[in-house]
Amino acid sequence: MDILYLLIPLSAVLVLCILGVFAWALHGGQFDDLEQHGEQIFDAVSESVDQGQAAQTTRNEKSMSSSLR
Repeated sequence: MDILYLLIPLSAVLVLCILGVFAWALHGGQFDDLEQHGEQIFDAVSESVDQGQAAQTTRNEKSMSSSLR
């Protein structure tokens, strides 16, 4: 029975922390446009790929094609 004196306040603090993180995400615009990232896949021009990632992809494709020969 004594453990309830510890568990009830801890659970209340946990709920407040969860609500705080959720409010922070709402205020930060996390849930503003849910379809935007899903539609980026279908765009013909991939402007979101940075140069380092594009170079790495090119190297991987070249090494795979040379290993298949």
